[in-house]
Formats: sequence, structure tokens, C-alpha cells
Amino acid sequence: MTPPDAALAPAPTLDRAGFAALVAATPEQMADLDAYLVLLAARNEQMNLVGPSALAEFWSRHVLDSVQLLQHMPDAKTWADVGAGGGFPGIVLAIFLKGVPGAKVHLIESMTKRCRFLQEVADALGLPAVVHNARAENLDLSPVEVVTARACAPFPRLLGYVAPLMRKGAVGLFLKGSNAAAELEEAARQWRFDARLMESRSDPSGRIVRLEKLSRV
Repeated sequence: MTPPDAALAPAPTLDRAGFAALVAATPEQMADLDAYLVLLAARNEQMNLVGPSALAEFWSRHVLDSVQLLQHMPDAKTWADVGAGGGFPGIVLAIFLKGVPGAKVHLIESMTKRCRFLQEVADALGLPAVVHNARAENLDLSPVEVVTARACAPFPRLLGYVAPLMRKGAVGLFLKGSNAAAELEEAARQWRFDARLMESRSDPSGRIVRLEKLSRV
């Protein structure tokens, strides 16, 4: 396991304009993110899709947290988001991959009500996304280039969910908090892997974990 890369300076708290400037988002991408926020806020009251901070810190933490994954795999076109929940990072990735030939984001979520919401957003925005109402470990999915997850499960369990996709060649890029290294140490009792920890642009204590060569001990 290699240590974090040299620090990317964590972004300050961002509003909409600050986010757009920081990532050089196009007007079309910003319009889609605006529409996503409206749908998320409206449906969250009924479905409890995300915690209150997801709306209060939509730009500075949650959207930035999601979109930063693209800088680590800029040429990847096929992604799978395991435990997609309310759409971070999968919906955000699909917004930024919209219009890219061959792009597809698989949104994998076991809760039916969340799948209904994800499908509503994907349809409303015309996103290159496919919603799967299933558990990842039981889903026979075509090979993807990257599998990701955010706030899904600790690594000892998460690796069981993503193993079928990684065995087919996917690279793992996972958004984790300050306990990422401890989770990896625990997971190493059951799994072999190459792991690299990188600092998050959205949270100074957060980590992006790149995983490859996953196999059982």
C-alpha cells in the first residue's frame, strides 16, 4: 500500500460559481447539475435519499467529491457506481460524461425507491446511465473500466461487492474518509490487493483509494 500523493490543496467551501470555475464546467453541465439538485431536494423530503449535508454542501463537498474521480481516470468511459444511493458519485459522473462517445455509467442500487429516483434523474437529463435494482455481487455485468463507491460499506465488505467487476478488469476508485487506511488493514486479512491512497480535493481528511489486483487470501 502506497501513501497519499503530494497534497492537492483542499478546495475551500464553494458556491455554484466557485465550483463551475474550479472544474471548468460547461454551461450545459451546470444546467444538468442545477436540475439534479432540484430533483434531489424535492424527492429527498419523501424518500430520505441523502443526509441534510448533501443539500447544504451540494457543490463544495458532494459534487466536487464525485467529479474529482474523473481526473484519476480521464480516459475511462465505462463506470459502475456500487450502492449508488442518491447519485453521488454516479449521477455526477454521468453528467460530466454526457456526450462522450461510448460513455456509460452503471448505477447499482439494491433499494427500489432509490432506483426510481436515479431513473427519474437519468431520464430527465438524458444521461448515459443504466440503473440496476440489484446487489452488485449478484449482478452479471459486462466489463467496466472503473468501479467506484461512496459511503457504501467498509472495505472488508465492500471488496466482496466489487470483486466480480474487478476480476473482469475494472480498476477500483473509492471515496473514503480518514479511516481509509485502517479499513484497508482490516480488509488485508481476507484480500490481496495493490492500494494507493490519494488526497481528496473536497475534504482534507478524505481519501481516494485506487485498488487493483484484487484476489482472496
